[in-house]
Amino acid sequence: MKGSEKSRQSLLDVPMKRILIVEDDSDIQNLLRNFLREAGYETAIAGDGMEAVSLFSSAHFDLILLDIMLPKIDGFTVCELIRKRSQVPIIMLTALGGEEEQIRGLDLQVDDYITKPFSMPVLVRKIAAVLRRSTMVPDQEHQTISYQNLILDLDSYSASVNGESHELTQREFEVLRELLLNQGRVLTRQNLLERLWRYDFYGDERVVDTHIKNLRKKLGIEFIQTIRGVGYKIDKESER
Repeated sequence: MKGSEKSRQSLLDVPMKRILIVEDDSDIQNLLRNFLREAGYETAIAGDGMEAVSLFSSAHFDLILLDIMLPKIDGFTVCELIRKRSQVPIIMLTALGGEEEQIRGLDLQVDDYITKPFSMPVLVRKIAAVLRRSTMVPDQEHQTISYQNLILDLDSYSASVNGESHELTQREFEVLRELLLNQGRVLTRQNLLERLWRYDFYGDERVVDTHIKNLRKKLGIEFIQTIRGVGYKIDKESER
């Protein structure tokens, strides 16, 4: 088999990522569906919140594009229901661009928040970035980081406190990992944005504060220190 044929065959062997589009505007539905199919994704469409929850319960999806202003059940409620049983990546697409709505979405553990109108090429790249992060597997041997009563598993992207497992979003895990790997050093919000968000972030630096707040609440930990006006740090365990 020639090289080009092998290449095409290998692409065919890779399962296409499936994206659930939750949007009630038919024009936007068609635009998203056509553009994402051209980009190599399989798509399904839900026109209201109840249909979205039903579709998600009956099929596998690798990512969800979720509008907020939906009939029957709004996007915030859809996100909350899905998050009770899955950490599937969720990108909110909405005309509600206010800080309050963005903070609420981040509190519900969405992976990105994009306001309308948006650029389709930028959206496709953001989708690829979120999917890449959600499937990232460290290439080192199985590793964990232990700190006090916390164990962070770098292979499974999981965390446990006093032996009890806790679900973290991809980004929450990465923020905590960076702080633990840099014990004794203050990491500014900009440090964390540049290391973890890189070119995928367009917005307020306070998104970092929201992830820190979620980590403290979920894990019940007190060792992440706020350095007022600067950023965050975790003391070296040997110095405690």
